[in-house]
Amino acid sequence: MNPATPQQRPGLLTRLSALARLTFWLLLIAIVLWQVFGTRDMTQINRNLLLDQFQTERSSRAIALIHRQENRSILGVPVSSSINIEDSEAVLRAIRQTPDAQPIDLILHTPGGLVLAAEQIAKALMEHKGKVTVFVPHYAMSGGTLIALAADEIVMDRNAVLGPVDPQIGDFPAVSILKVLEIKLPAHISDETIMMADIAAKARVQVASFVADILTKRLPNNKAEELALVMTDGRWTHDFPIPVQMAQKLGLPVRTDMPRIVYDLMDLYPHSNAQRPSVVYVPVRGPRDPGGVPILPPAGNPGKGAIAPGSSDHMGMARPLHLPGNMILLR
Repeated sequence: MNPATPQQRPGLLTRLSALARLTFWLLLIAIVLWQVFGTRDMTQINRNLLLDQFQTERSSRAIALIHRQENRSILGVPVSSSINIEDSEAVLRAIRQTPDAQPIDLILHTPGGLVLAAEQIAKALMEHKGKVTVFVPHYAMSGGTLIALAADEIVMDRNAVLGPVDPQIGDFPAVSILKVLEIKLPAHISDETIMMADIAAKARVQVASFVADILTKRLPNNKAEELALVMTDGRWTHDFPIPVQMAQKLGLPVRTDMPRIVYDLMDLYPHSNAQRPSVVYVPVRGPRDPGGVPILPPAGNPGKGAIAPGSSDHMGMARPLHLPGNMILLR
């Protein structure tokens, strides 16, 4: 075999370089496809199995509407999600396929989202003849609360929260835009702000009317209108948490006996991977009641720094609380 001549070497190097580039791009595409699809198949299968177990135990149609950051985009960059039209189409399809008398159980974990999509889901749940139960293991803010208001019953974790459903125009609460008209003279207000105020006034009426309408499913008209006003008039910031006790005082049908299987399902919707976990703890191992809640010993008085039997020692430190911007989402 003759060695390559000087004239042949540039062509050989060019071909080797092209082959190396092709190999690199093929490997990159394979990695991206694996990250997007490869690890999700088993997770989705496990989610489906748990949902099927849940609805079999309760003789219901179980639907999960869960929004978390997941590694779905290129190279694992997390994509946050919220209620959108695709969600409403899927939920409406599931409701349509459910017999009229069959109960619906909706597991809800969301910061909110598009008001149109949330209203479509809430209206479909309100019109369903079977019992509708919404399960809130952690939070259902904004549009999520709007959906929960359409339920016959809301099951919340003891520390879960709902939120106000006052409309947002762009990045601003409708009530705050209207406040500008009260404080400043029209001559000192821009045309854009005046137009936004007009939209804000309409949005407040529309959302309040819709909330009152879905609440009449279980409340007298006057009570429904009063509660709708409380939830939509902007007396709180949009990320204001409404815990269990407050929700009950407002007249919402809330209870706290959350089935263990709902928490197991939430474990299958992990947040995006970080370099290290922000919270570390040792899971409790020991006897549990039929609902899966650990059975603790009688209350005692362990010494300072001691760990009570049956409890767990939490290690690590949680990060400081930062209110995420996507909490303001009912638009």
